[in-house]
Amino acid sequence: MQLKGKTVVVTGAGSGIGRGLASRFRQEGVRGLIVADMNAERIAAVAAELGALGVVCDVSREDDIRRLVAAADAHSGPIDLFCSNAGIIRADPDPENAASASNEAFDLCWRIHVMAHVYAARALLPGMIARKSGYLLNTVSAAGVLSQIGSATYSTTKHAAIGFAESLAITHKDHGIRVSVLCPQAVRTGMLGDLGERSAAAVDGILTPEQVAECVVQGLAEERFLILPHPRVAEYMQRKSSDYDRWLAGMARLRAKSRSA
Repeated sequence: MQLKGKTVVVTGAGSGIGRGLASRFRQEGVRGLIVADMNAERIAAVAAELGALGVVCDVSREDDIRRLVAAADAHSGPIDLFCSNAGIIRADPDPENAASASNEAFDLCWRIHVMAHVYAARALLPGMIARKSGYLLNTVSAAGVLSQIGSATYSTTKHAAIGFAESLAITHKDHGIRVSVLCPQAVRTGMLGDLGERSAAAVDGILTPEQVAECVVQGLAEERFLILPHPRVAEYMQRKSSDYDRWLAGMARLRAKSRSA
């Protein structure tokens, strides 16, 4: 997809990767830019900066996503690209117990990392199928194809997000609809937290949101399903699939190393 002249929606655009995407898309000459976030003050500032429509939206609520899609349609016409980008992370309360997160934590991560993509697809697919065009970009994480040390809620729901995106890509290819998943490792955003360079996800370096956005523009132009801002993720995926037990042992070693740092 070439972005010039397109109508684009980005959720989680108040900061981090979402803000980086919105800014980069504006540089590409999109016709309509709609940015959404739970934080009303932040999204108003981003919208003013980029000349975009700002919408307050809680992506864990299907009614909010339907309102966002309706607002975008009214503002700029049918949506060409919807970037389902909002995300959170919750560390395991007991780092020595992968099942220690509460039901509430699992439920919240499920709604934001999986159901938000489902809600967006429900709202968008009928129109995209009728037009025989459209693009869905779902921000997932390298955790979705590998794992997330220290957060079972994040790893589990990001794996599920990959599964849903695969279903979208397979089912709707012949409808002219394209799907990509953005799967970076560490990015310099608030989600990285206080660990910074000591985070296990930072083993291959920490990218800026701007660097990630540049990779996304290239990935969309090539219509690649997997957009990997950290290229070594592809190598790790191959190692995982070729010798699962060896890969698990290596991840356990990485966990031990990160905890002793």
